[in-house]
Parts: sequence; C-alpha cells; structure tokens
Amino acid sequence: MPSDALLFPPAAPLEHGMLEVGDGHRLYYERCGKADGLPLLFLHGGPGSGCNARQRQLFDPARFHVVLFDQRGCGRSTPRAGCHANTTRELIDDIERLRVHLGIARWLVFGGSWGAALGVAYCSAYPRACLGAILRGSFLTGQADLDWFFGPEGAAAICADAWSRFCAALPPAAEGRALAALCASLADGAEPRTARAAAEAWAAWEDALITPGQVPSPPPVRDVAAQAALIDKYRVQAHYLAHRCFLGEEAVLEAAQGMAGIPTAIVHGRLDLVCRARNALRLHAALPDSRLQWVEGAGHNPFDPPLTRALIGALGHFAEHGDFARWPPP
Repeated sequence: MPSDALLFPPAAPLEHGMLEVGDGHRLYYERCGKADGLPLLFLHGGPGSGCNARQRQLFDPARFHVVLFDQRGCGRSTPRAGCHANTTRELIDDIERLRVHLGIARWLVFGGSWGAALGVAYCSAYPRACLGAILRGSFLTGQADLDWFFGPEGAAAICADAWSRFCAALPPAAEGRALAALCASLADGAEPRTARAAAEAWAAWEDALITPGQVPSPPPVRDVAAQAALIDKYRVQAHYLAHRCFLGEEAVLEAAQGMAGIPTAIVHGRLDLVCRARNALRLHAALPDSRLQWVEGAGHNPFDPPLTRALIGALGHFAEHGDFARWPPP
C-alpha cells in the first residue's frame, strides 16, 4: 500500500507565526489539527532540515493538537543557516519557550532521527512538560554514528556504488575525512560552486541510504533558490555534526536515563542504514520502561509504508491509553 493511502488528508495550519528566542533568532512555528486535542510536539530531523506540510499528515487531526517548528537556522526560521548561538542547549530552551508561549501545559514529544536525540535531551531537561515520547530511527550523535555514515567501513561497504559517487564529488584528499571535507566546503565564505557540489553530493549519498536497494533516481534539477536552501540545510548540519551535535552518544544515553516515568515508544526500521539498529537497542536499554518496536521492510524514511503504519499505530495507542504499557501489539 502506498504511504499516501495511510496518511491523513492534508490540512492548512490553524495558526502560524514567528517567535523571538534571543541571539537574533526567530523561530517559525505552526499549530495544526484540533485546537483542544492532545498536544503533540513534532521535532524534525537533520539537523538542518525544517518542517514540511506532509509531516502534518502523520497525525489524526481529530485527535491531536500538533505543534511543528523549524529549529534555529532551519527552514523558515531566521536567520536561515545562522550558526551563531545555535547549539542543542539553545534548542532545548527554545522548545520550552514555545510551549510557554502557546500556553500548553504538557505535550507528547514526537521526534525522528536527529529529532529523536533532541527529544531525549528535551524530555530529560523538562520532564514535567512531557506526557510521553515517540522516538523514530534514533540517532545517538556519537562518533560511531558519524563513522558509520561518513566512513569507508560503515554504510559505504553496503552501498559501495553510491559511496564511490559521493567520494568522486569530494576533494581527493578527503578519503577517510568526508565530514571534514564537507564542513570546509560548506563553511561561511566558501566558494559558491564548491558549496553547491558538496551539498548535492551529501544529498545524493543520504538519499541512497534512505532508499537502499532501489535504483537511484537522477538528481533533481534545482533552481537557484532550491540550491541555496540545500546549502543552508547542510551548513547547519555540518555545524552540528562537527560538534557531535553538542551531545555525543554517552550524553544522549545518560539523558535517556533521566526519562524515568515518561512513557516512551521507540520505533525503528529493520532496514535503516542511516541510523543503525544498534542505536535503538542501546536507547531502549538506557531508557527506563521504554517499549521497542522493530518495523520489518522499512528503512529510515517515516513515509516507508510499514513505518508510517507503525507510527500512526503508536500515536493512536497513546491517544487511547495515555501510555505504551500494552504496546506494541502482538
């Protein structure tokens, strides 16, 4: 079944706006669904990606009051690609500012990939604000994750042809130092043609891991605005990854231990090549009373139909029961 058949119908936001959070940053946010529904915070991945209209369709508009926002430097937040005063600590505080601004007492935290790590960090810092958490395709932000994604002995050993194309787009001296080469190519002041090539190569490598086993589609033809947005996305991501997202694996797992008492569902695609299954196991072991569901036939993309179905199922279960004690279903 195509993923779109599982999603809820598209709908316009109830409200959207910009929130001043200090340091020259303004965050774009939107509220969707049912104004008096179960409050839910959506945390996008990346880092650097931003939110989009399709993500709203994961949530039943008759049940949930969904808040989505673009993190510092991302999407419609300003300044776009701004890396000044842009660390995980600031993002955690931004989330709390947004909750208070919207007058929400407590909410369910829903995050995937980098959004899962940020969700753990936020829940640990503000446990009284959290009804529960749903964490999909968890990224632990440590060196092992970066070596897997950017190293010749990680995912490159599985997607060898895509890795060869990725390396061909980087300077010859980047062998074994792909992330460092990308950071240099995307830094402020980098030559525009170099930045465009690095961003396009990064996007193609990421797409290959998100859709393993599929014939690679030709790269999209991007206009000037789309090219600039892609560079800005990966500029923020390079900033975060160069600093292990200002967390690191042990810090994420330590924060998970601080989530005791917060009902938590961990959902992970069995075929995920972006964030390994090992991450879900380690997070599950560190997170008291969490529940883990493996999703067969799914990778990292939340819109892989089996993963979409599992996420909507977890959301519905929490809306009905308020916990994950009897989830996942047999």
